[in-house]
Amino acid sequence: MTDPDVSETSTGTDTLASLLRHRARERADHALLICDADRLTYADADQRSAELARELVTLGAGKGTHVGLLHPNGPEFAVGAFAAARIGAVVVPFSTFSTARELREQLVHSDIRILLAASAYRSHDYVQRLTEVLGHTERDAAGRLFSPLVPQLRHIVVTARNATRTPHPGFPFGPRAHSADQDDALLAAMADDVDGCDPLSIVYTSGSTSAPKGVVHTHAALLGHQRNLNAIRELTDADVLFCNSPFFWIGGFAFGLLATLVAGSSLVCSNATDPAATLDLLEREKPTVTNGFAAGIAHLARHPSFAARDLSSMRRGNLYPVMPAELRPRDSELRHNMLGMTEAGSVVLLSGDESDQPEHRRGSFGKPAPGFEVEIIDQDTGTPVVGGEIGELRFRGPYAMQGYHKRRYEECFDPDGWFRTGDLARTDAEGFVYFLGRSGAMIKTAGANVSPGEVQKAITDITGGAAYVFGLPHPDRGQVVAAVLTVEDPATFKESALREKLRNQLSAYKIPARIAAVRTADIPLMSSGKVDPRRLKKVFDD
Repeated sequence: MTDPDVSETSTGTDTLASLLRHRARERADHALLICDADRLTYADADQRSAELARELVTLGAGKGTHVGLLHPNGPEFAVGAFAAARIGAVVVPFSTFSTARELREQLVHSDIRILLAASAYRSHDYVQRLTEVLGHTERDAAGRLFSPLVPQLRHIVVTARNATRTPHPGFPFGPRAHSADQDDALLAAMADDVDGCDPLSIVYTSGSTSAPKGVVHTHAALLGHQRNLNAIRELTDADVLFCNSPFFWIGGFAFGLLATLVAGSSLVCSNATDPAATLDLLEREKPTVTNGFAAGIAHLARHPSFAARDLSSMRRGNLYPVMPAELRPRDSELRHNMLGMTEAGSVVLLSGDESDQPEHRRGSFGKPAPGFEVEIIDQDTGTPVVGGEIGELRFRGPYAMQGYHKRRYEECFDPDGWFRTGDLARTDAEGFVYFLGRSGAMIKTAGANVSPGEVQKAITDITGGAAYVFGLPHPDRGQVVAAVLTVEDPATFKESALREKLRNQLSAYKIPARIAAVRTADIPLMSSGKVDPRRLKKVFDD
């Protein structure tokens, strides 16, 4: 199954640096990024990233150097990514949720030479964590770090809350060694030496079912893919995009930040903990398009001031809870969903049709993005299944990842270049794809298969809160269905009332045998921000 309409990469803008310079000339004073009180224009992004790039060169960075980014969404992340990319360095985002152990593992695995880090974010003290990570550290006369625990790391550049980069006592960096003219000439030459086929980023997967893997993408592939996706969702330079996905995920980095740069539009994001502040931002900046994960903004719609807010500018996208009532779906399952994967450079299945679909298309994830071939195969034989049958989703195409960092090609792709996702899916006669979940996530209870997604939706429709469904071992049935759901006050939750309502929606064998209600704040998360399934199951430990 192929969409042949692959758009051509714009001449001369197939690297991030060339595209940024083009946008800075064309839309100098136009806002690229608005994050709460911070505003970054295209000219600011070009100038600030050039200044930081010179510092990186002074620290020994160049083409192929791995530069880590430990920053929340905002100008510092964008400037750091652009600075590294313009000299041919490889951008490696780090989750802002990372523990000291997770920081050490990714620093080592990704061969980070220079880390650009915030000093702190919310309750996270990164200086303290990095000090713990490094242990006993030696440094030479130039201030380079030498730690046996993180052997490739040479510099950590900390940005304080006032957005100034400082030589933190624990993480010094060397003085500038060249004049401004020399720096400018060298920077221009280094940028010109970057090619579209050079690696732009290594983005780590969440690791929900295995150890996190570093996904390698090139400049041309990521930017070209976003051009195609922007055409489908009609994102243009006249738009303002509101995205709530973290930039350390491929969705926030590519489908948010890079897509905005490609379109020449503006991106709005928020790190505010007060819903009123985020609502103020949306009213002020008037986004026209929304994309991200709806659960992350549901609290905005529950704020007492929400009904009085003017959010009528948001006409397209998938953050339905904050969009005008007349644009929300009567049933979210009757709107095309999107399937994004780190290995696909963001979204691989989507549709530009944002209207309610007919009942027979319920649960559709649209069709393959331009440039991608998609097939559904039998997991055992690897051969394509007959139309409509359930099998494993695989894809290939010019915008797919180059591979996993430190893994051989044959560990990532089959001999014909297909990437097997491990996800279950089916297609219909019209070519629409239906995503059914991870192949290992299906619950088999007393010989019957139960889809966690189906049960989760039924619970959410009743309670209005998030639900997490999985199988638990059972001596007679193999597995039983278990569900953890989020409520404001677990003490008031009535399990019997929920079961009674579920009987009208689910077959008896699909109704969870075990149910637990917890507060949202008590749901265990991994460093990616996704739910930690291993720890979640411990809710049922006796």
